[in-house]
Amino acid sequence: MGGRLAAALTLGLGLWSGSAAMAQESSCRLALLLALDVSSSVDDQEYRLQKEGLAGALRDPDVRRAILEGGGGVALSAYEWSGRNQSQLVLDWTMLRDEATIDAVVVRLLSAPRSYNRYPTAMGYALGFGAGILEAAPDCERQVIDVSGDGITNDGFRPQQAYSHYPFEGVTVNGLAVMGSDPRVVEYFEGEVRHGPGAFVEVASGYRDFLRAMSRKLFRELNDMMVGELVPIPGPEGPLDSALR
Repeated sequence: MGGRLAAALTLGLGLWSGSAAMAQESSCRLALLLALDVSSSVDDQEYRLQKEGLAGALRDPDVRRAILEGGGGVALSAYEWSGRNQSQLVLDWTMLRDEATIDAVVVRLLSAPRSYNRYPTAMGYALGFGAGILEAAPDCERQVIDVSGDGITNDGFRPQQAYSHYPFEGVTVNGLAVMGSDPRVVEYFEGEVRHGPGAFVEVASGYRDFLRAMSRKLFRELNDMMVGELVPIPGPEGPLDSALR
């Protein structure tokens, strides 16, 4: 009896640990949707710097560790946006399970042609498009839209109207405001774009600063940092004292 009981307990523990490992492997802690500005204010050189900056951020060792060692999977998708009807999916939902998958995502993002280049800034419509993409996302603990842009809405309804009209309950919208094109962009992102639990705005001094800003932003999002938390974020000169501005 003792031997049979021990064997049964061993089998049960083995099945439990296997199931727990499978559950951990299949769990998703974050569905992250990147929204990239391709409106007419973004010229070809700035577009290239934006894409290369995003690729560089995904290659950053600290960002990769945050993706792969954070406990639970990360699902990534991306789209480009500009005018009312000019939003285009460039990366469908992909689980970032290993280095090879992240490398493939970088190649996909870099090789995708620019979808539009001559339309205005319809950020409300772009967020509505993003809400539709989130509805098709894997089942994850958190949903975050990561909006980058260098201007304010000049066509269609505003982001705050989008948040009222589309399913944004529980969704976090973070901003990456790129300075240089419109002096109001940071204030606009802070007051109009930022939305939901723990939302924040990262600022790039221009598109040449996009890599640094995107790396900081992804690191913070991947580590589930809420506004008010003090945590070190790697920067070009070493760890920063705080995630807060």
